[in-house]
Amino acid sequence: MNLEKKILFLGPSNSIIFTWLKNNGENIISFTDKITINFILENNFTFLISYGYRFILKKEILDLFPNSAVNLHISYLPYNRGADPNFWSFIDGTPSGVSIHYIDEGIDTGDIIVQKQIIFNSYDFMTLASTYEKLHFEIQQLFIQHWDTIKNKTCNRFPQVGCGTSHNINDKKKIEHILKENGWNTKLSILLKFKSNLEKS
Repeated sequence: MNLEKKILFLGPSNSIIFTWLKNNGENIISFTDKITINFILENNFTFLISYGYRFILKKEILDLFPNSAVNLHISYLPYNRGADPNFWSFIDGTPSGVSIHYIDEGIDTGDIIVQKQIIFNSYDFMTLASTYEKLHFEIQQLFIQHWDTIKNKTCNRFPQVGCGTSHNINDKKKIEHILKENGWNTKLSILLKFKSNLEKS
């Protein structure tokens, strides 16, 4: 067992990333509830990985993980920070992709470690669900490829460039009627048609 670091994984224990890390001997615990300073100190965590965690990490928490807290986000940062990044990439016409970044006090604003742009062309066949699955597959592979350098802090690190875009949960509520019929199985062609009509209005 690798006792060099004790890793707090903020995300479900059935995550492919969590399972991969555990199978590779990492000393890791999964947690999905809101964390506290006492919880971290009592468990002597030295590294933090966030993947699908629904709470914002405050400064007093991040201060316990200097250069040791990373997040996996399914957008091509700085585009589509925050909620529903895959959905907004098509509505806003911004690049799709995945990013692994250090966590700072902002929402998905920390320095980039590695990212990959993903091009979706099959608009009449691909859906929000299938693109979502593709993005998660890509970010999992990216993490696995770069974990050793992330763990050892020898990975690349560069600031996000440009203002980018961001959305919160309520933003989607204003236009989620376009998903009423097929939900996450809505085809990309429907989203792009909606985007085109928005631009014309």
